[in-house]
Amino acid sequence: MRIGVLTGGGDVPGLNPCIKMLVARANEEGFEVVGIRRGWAGLLEYNLDDPDTHPRCILPLDKFNTRTVDRTGGTFLHTSRTNPGKVSLGRVPDFLKPTITPDQEGPFDFTPHVLKVIEKLGIDILIPIGGDDTLSYGERMHQEGVACVAIPKTMDNDIFGTDYCIGFSTAVTRSVEFIHQLRTSAGSHERIAIVELFGRNSGETSLLASYLAGVDRALISEVPFDPVRVAEKVMADKRGNPSNYAMITVSEGAHMVGGTPVEFGEADAYGHKKLGGIGHILGEALKKLTGEDVLNQQVSYLMRSGAPDSLDLMVAVNFANVAINVIRGGERNRLVALRNGTYTSVPMSTLTQGLKRVDVAELYDKDNYRPKVRHVEGKPMFLY
Repeated sequence: MRIGVLTGGGDVPGLNPCIKMLVARANEEGFEVVGIRRGWAGLLEYNLDDPDTHPRCILPLDKFNTRTVDRTGGTFLHTSRTNPGKVSLGRVPDFLKPTITPDQEGPFDFTPHVLKVIEKLGIDILIPIGGDDTLSYGERMHQEGVACVAIPKTMDNDIFGTDYCIGFSTAVTRSVEFIHQLRTSAGSHERIAIVELFGRNSGETSLLASYLAGVDRALISEVPFDPVRVAEKVMADKRGNPSNYAMITVSEGAHMVGGTPVEFGEADAYGHKKLGGIGHILGEALKKLTGEDVLNQQVSYLMRSGAPDSLDLMVAVNFANVAINVIRGGERNRLVALRNGTYTSVPMSTLTQGLKRVDVAELYDKDNYRPKVRHVEGKPMFLY
């Protein structure tokens, strides 16, 4: 049995420990593991006729070269937002360009090439570790006849079918820490402080961080906000604080009523542009509406940098254990998951059966722009 493992999309703390445990358990079972570098790009850019490209794309994994990787964050296999089924003209590898005609503009589907590479490498099962985008191509692979067992990771915790994704706890922990640290500057200067956090479609990271850190207002991706109302609320918060400051968190995917999320740059292979800047836009609006100085801080990549906290470390290694047990048991096309506090697996097709978003009615006061958590009985540990 030869297993291929890859990490795609944004990096999160916990990926390296997950890979290390996958290799350790696989070796115990007599399985061989090969690391696919830079996500799906490792398979797309593997030139069957040029051995010089192979080390850049593929790395055999064993207990020696994974021995210490769990001590750091990120992914030592590297990652990318590559979708071999939708490759733009500018990202087509040189050796594949002769296969397209000059009048074609793309995007191009190089899945047939990927399948040849998988066959050449002798990979029996793929373990993609990623979010919705990365795992959606894993589902495509299964449809093409490649066995897959997927592991969910995203600090937004928005993969449908699992209560938890690798990286989420550390992102919330980091956010709470930075919010509290920023209080010293906000209080010293008697300012309104805005903390912009990651969160494209789901505001769960922002919601939980604001709930745990006790911020005054939290703007999330799911609920458009009125800057005039926000100004009124936050000024009341500032006046009511003996230190004369107020704190706001905002998800990068949040937007004003009648507006759209702040996007920029070229769309990636999954159709997503970069997000970021809504905190500055909100800050300028609040300056005009209130006349107050605003302190604006984008936490962004610091949320996903560094080593995992103990919860992400535990979930990462346990997800790896579940994945190997699923393979050992002969099951395929499964998504490793945590459901109702229990480790399990579900069909990969579950990914596309719904959307995982903040339960606004239950957890958010949309009139006052703040968490409203009253009943936690029966809910998962991290709510949602």
